[in-house]
Amino acid sequence: MIFSGGTRSDPRRIVAPVGLVFETRGSDSPWVDAGWTCTSERVTTMTSVAGARWGLVFWQQSGRAYASVTGPGTRAGTAPVPQGATFTGVDFAVGTSLRAVPTPALVDDGVELPDTTRRSFRLDGARWTTPGPDDVEALVDALVRAGTVVRDPLVAEVLRGHRPVVSGRTVERRFRAATGLTRGAVRQIERARTAAALLAAGEPAADVVAELDYFDEPHLARALRCYVGRTAGQLREGAGGALGLDLGQRVTS
Repeated sequence: MIFSGGTRSDPRRIVAPVGLVFETRGSDSPWVDAGWTCTSERVTTMTSVAGARWGLVFWQQSGRAYASVTGPGTRAGTAPVPQGATFTGVDFAVGTSLRAVPTPALVDDGVELPDTTRRSFRLDGARWTTPGPDDVEALVDALVRAGTVVRDPLVAEVLRGHRPVVSGRTVERRFRAATGLTRGAVRQIERARTAAALLAAGEPAADVVAELDYFDEPHLARALRCYVGRTAGQLREGAGGALGLDLGQRVTS
């Protein structure tokens, strides 16, 4: 879950370096990539990481409750982390979107939701129960049934590796409308995030280059700088401060 956009109201994705207590889990729902929780302690800033997914984030700080819709991020940056806050969030699968807010409008940005309390929040003209860590799939199911969260079936088909019977231009247009990104951008972001996790696990840069089909190590280095905000050496050593990326520390559901 990074915190980006430079405001308290725009958290995205955090991992657990010093001062952050973080847990993320996968999901069996085709609409959800992951659910997560986080508690911030001493960290005040972190490096946000590019990501291809949008999400919903709920957090409490100093007795107040907040909620945000968060968008895909196209680059690494520096972001503030609210201290003493507890978070629950859901990262939606690539290709899903909000009926009320086009995903392209959320890229490198986020929207704070109004009238949020500890128990409920307002989205798409209706009130919904604020989820706990184990309730995100139930919330997503309700949002899908109400038509608040939607998915382009053509994009879902493309993501499964199928070739729809339409032109490449049509596929790209609908992919971008659903995700806010081109297919190429999604691949580059996902590849850089995977590379970062492999390097943090101790794989040599040369092996990562070969495994993920980078042209050479300088090409990998540029991708890491752009999308992750770290060098290969920093990822191996765990250096550089708080980083908004799950480096394989996932608890499966």
